[in-house]
Amino acid sequence: MKYLFASLALLAVGVPAWAAPQTVTLSVPGMTCAACPVTVKQALSRVSGVEKIDVSLDKKEAVVTFDDTKTNVAALTKATENAGYPSSVQTVAARQRTL
Repeated sequence: MKYLFASLALLAVGVPAWAAPQTVTLSVPGMTCAACPVTVKQALSRVSGVEKIDVSLDKKEAVVTFDDTKTNVAALTKATENAGYPSSVQTVAARQRTL
């Protein structure tokens, strides 16, 4: 019985309850050709904690799912900027206009 409680306590400490994947849509207006989304995706994939990336040339956006205990939006926008494609968080109003 002691082992059960010890295991549960370790599990509770090892996995923070507040850790959850976050998704953000980045506006990347500088994408103009078919190679641009590939470059943006590669840059974002190098950021530790990024779990999923969908880049759209047509919408000029990147939808990124990431672990917020390992990275943040600033690191994502910095990664695209360093690759030559400055980005910013897309607002809800802007997203609705593109739908």
